[in-house]
Parts: sequence; structure tokens; C-alpha cells
Amino acid sequence: MTAVDNGSSVSAHQDWTPDQTLPPEFFNNPGDDVHGWDNEVRSHCPVHKINHPPGAEAYVVADYETALNAFGDPRLSKQLSAAPDWFQEQLKDASPILVHHMLNADPPDHTRLRKLVSKAFTARRMEMMRPKIQRITDDLIDRFPQSGELDLMTFAFDLPMNVISEFLAIPPDDRGQVKHDVVLLSNAPYPDDERNRMLKSASDKVEEYLVGLLADRRKNLGDDLASVLIRAADEDDVYSEAELISNLVLLIIAGHKTTAHLIGNGMSSLLAHPDQFELLKNDPSLVESAVEEFLRFESPVFRGTLRISTEDMELAGVKIPKQSFVHVLLGAANHDPAVFENPGELDITRQANRHLSFGHGPHFCAGAPLSRVEGSIAFPTLLRRLQGLRLAVDPAELEWAFDNSTSRGLRSLPIRYDALLPRE
Repeated sequence: MTAVDNGSSVSAHQDWTPDQTLPPEFFNNPGDDVHGWDNEVRSHCPVHKINHPPGAEAYVVADYETALNAFGDPRLSKQLSAAPDWFQEQLKDASPILVHHMLNADPPDHTRLRKLVSKAFTARRMEMMRPKIQRITDDLIDRFPQSGELDLMTFAFDLPMNVISEFLAIPPDDRGQVKHDVVLLSNAPYPDDERNRMLKSASDKVEEYLVGLLADRRKNLGDDLASVLIRAADEDDVYSEAELISNLVLLIIAGHKTTAHLIGNGMSSLLAHPDQFELLKNDPSLVESAVEEFLRFESPVFRGTLRISTEDMELAGVKIPKQSFVHVLLGAANHDPAVFENPGELDITRQANRHLSFGHGPHFCAGAPLSRVEGSIAFPTLLRRLQGLRLAVDPAELEWAFDNSTSRGLRSLPIRYDALLPRE
């Protein structure tokens, strides 16, 4: 096991002052030392002010205990109506299709919408899909050259998109455009009119496509997840068409981007730690604990989704005014030494791994069962089929991409291997 940080270093940024306001770049351009920043915030003051969205009253939460408290605090709302008017207008203008999904709702609306989505993403249903996910995984690997070098992030994005598209019965010819538009929509609105026009265009195209998809599916319901959602919505008769479409987009995002970064972040971590690589390669039964450790070690979602204070309040002794944005730093909580022994070490045998990468409580990620199954198939399949697998660059040369959303992943993951072995 190789140490990256020990959860206690505060030497990475010598100009740190506890009362400074963190800049927007803390989220969208922090450089490679994100764990250094996280450790410093946690060490100095686990709840800290940040200028994000720029000009708004906003705070980050960097320690595990306060993160858990924030997830369960009823004063922190996910209802879009709790946000300042300017933010509501910005989101509605840039991504109108996403206004009605369950991540922008509190109970009882969240409970109602979660019931709809939970019927599609059950752990049992995901396990039943293992053979199909294995086939999709091997089909993609079969397209690799027999040896040489490639960017594994292409596979990392293609696998979950192909899986969710097949489960929704999206025709192969349509998947490229849907993927492009949904990836755009997974980003937060920008204080940039041109960028927001791009988001609005993507939102309109996805909505038009899904309206047509649902209309076609209603004529001929099948076993796909879109049909499952339609049946559930029609049976309960408490969902609008806008809610159905918005939550369908959320399922595509939840079943795509997070898993892509799980695969990319996890594989880069594994390749940078040869002892852990050999351990998993020689004992694939460790894959479940390995996936949980990959989720903790380099969290594919590094901060939680929208939370707004509904009243003047305190968190960990820090006063937070009403209508403030509160960002829970999942990656920082996952490296809290008060909870995780040697948090800077990758240990794929780590037990009782209570990471927060999928959130916690009522808003626990609906796509978690699918993401875990895909990871548990992708990692051992890649390790088995790519003989002599290794990084094509020094780990320090890998570039992390922050796109103003909640995710954190690699721009590219160059690998080399000596031979492509046949599928089992």
C-alpha cells in the first residue's frame, strides 16, 4: 500500500489563512492537489466559506461527522424553491429538463419521486443484469487492438452509456448524441451566457428525444427500464410527464458519469499501486471491497448535490445565513483520519468501508446498485484480458478534469498492454 496523504498534512498551501474565502477554483480548477486542499480545510475549520457560486453565500463541509449531520439536517433543503431567485432562474434557463427530478425535491415530493425511480434501480434487478453487462463489457474490450496503447477513459465512458442505453432500449444509432447531450446536462449552470445556451440546447434536444421514446414505448411496453418507469407512473397516477422525463434523464446521468469516473479513477489508482494491482488480479473475489475502496480513495463524486439553508443556522459552530449554498465535500469526508485508518493508503481489503461517495440518507444515489455491479465486472475483466497491463505515463502526469459539476475524473488514462486475451 502506498501513501498519498496521511490526512493531517497542512503544508501544501503555505499562504493558507483560516478566515480566507476559498476561491471558485477550489471546485473547477484546483490542480492535482485536491487532497491537500481537503486536508487543510478539514484541519483548520471543517466548515468553511467559499466563493461558489461566485458572489453567493456558500460554504463547504470537509469532515465526516459534519457531513453526516448535514445529510440529515432538515434545515438544508434540496428543493429548488429554497435557492435564491437568480439561481432558480439560471437553472431553469440553462437546464429546464432537470428542474423536476428527485434531487431537487424534499419530502413529500422526494419520497414520491424516489418511489418511482427505486422500481427501476433495485439491487436485485441489477444483479439479474450481470450476464448482459458482462457481454457488453467483453464486446467493448474485443474492439481493443491486440496490443499497444490506448486511452482507457473511452472504454470507461462507453461501458456505462452502452449499459444504460441498452436497459432503456435506446437504439445504437441514437446513443452518441444522447451521450453528448446528457454529459453536457450533468454539468452545473455556468455564469456564462454562451455556455448556458449550449446547456439549454442540449436540454431541449434530450427532452424532445425522450418524449418520442416514451410515446413509442407506450405503444409497445417491454422489459426495459423505460417501460418499468412508464408502468410505475401509470399505476400510481401521481407523476407528471415532466417529472417522468426529468427523472429519466437523472437515471441516465446516475448510470453513466459516476460509473465512468469510478472505472477511470479506480483503474488509475490500481495501476499506481502495483501491490494492490497484483492482489486483485490474483484474487478477483476481492473485487467488491476493491470497488468500495476505489469509491473512497478517489471519489468520482467529490461534492454533494444542491443543498440550501432554509434558515439562519450553525454547522460545527460556523454560522450559515439563510439561503446559503452548502457543499458537502465527499472526497474530503472519505479521507477523514478520524474515521478511516491511514486514509491516504489504497487498501482494497479495507473492511467496514463507510465512505460517502454515494451520499447518505434519503438522497443516497439511486444508481449505486448499477454502478457497483458494473465496477465489479469491469475491473476483473480488464485485469484478466489485458496481459501486461500498465500505465503508459507516470501517475503524476495524469490530468484531472473538473467541469463545474459535482464529479471528478481523469481527462485521459493512457495504458499499455502486451496482449489481448480472449473472453471466457
